[in-house]
Amino acid sequence: MNETQGSWFTRGRLLLIAVVTAGIVVPGVLRRLLGEAGYNDLGMVVFVLGYAAMILVVWYGWIRPLEINGPGDQQH
Repeated sequence: MNETQGSWFTRGRLLLIAVVTAGIVVPGVLRRLLGEAGYNDLGMVVFVLGYAAMILVVWYGWIRPLEINGPGDQQH
C-alpha cells in the first residue's frame, strides 16, 4: 500500500517514530549502562543531551516548516 491510498504508515510518520524511539531508547539504554558502571551523572548528561537532540530534530524536521496562521492573517 503506498502513501496515496490512505495508509497510516507513511514514510514521514515512520521516520518520526524512528527518530522519537531512537531519541528516547538509545540514550535511555546508555544512561542505564553508564549508571551500572558507576557513572550515574555522566549517564544523566547523555540522556538529557540525547533527548534534547531528538526534540531539536523533531522541531526542525516537522514543526518548523508548518505554516500556522491565525484568523487575522487570512487574505481576502
